[in-house]
Amino acid sequence: VQLQASGGGLVQVGGSLRLSCAASGGTFSRYGMGWFRQAPGKEREFVAGISRTGGSTLYADSVKGRFTISRGNAKNTVYLQMNSLKPEDTGIYYCAGRVAINTMPPYVRERDYDYWGQGTQVTVSS
Repeated sequence: VQLQASGGGLVQVGGSLRLSCAASGGTFSRYGMGWFRQAPGKEREFVAGISRTGGSTLYADSVKGRFTISRGNAKNTVYLQMNSLKPEDTGIYYCAGRVAINTMPPYVRERDYDYWGQGTQVTVSS
């Protein structure tokens, strides 16, 4: 499966962005999906994950209550709604996917994912 992330940009503190990740070349509803980010000089970190049906989600503590991950299986797309953005949210955001068992919760480790998008830059200015 190929993943294409989009929606990044420059936003002021407290603003919002919605990232999208469009999947092609596979049966999207079979995939658990996740978002990761990498800030300058730091390692890539887990942001949010969603099960293949969308019934289960997980978030990093740093984004809980501000970010929402969702998916539209009919559109082969996973979304990340980001509200109340902070400067520390700045980084390159990557979507990731892997074939998942229906009952599995979202995956949180990089090594659990097999497919990665190219990343989209998010910059939060103060």
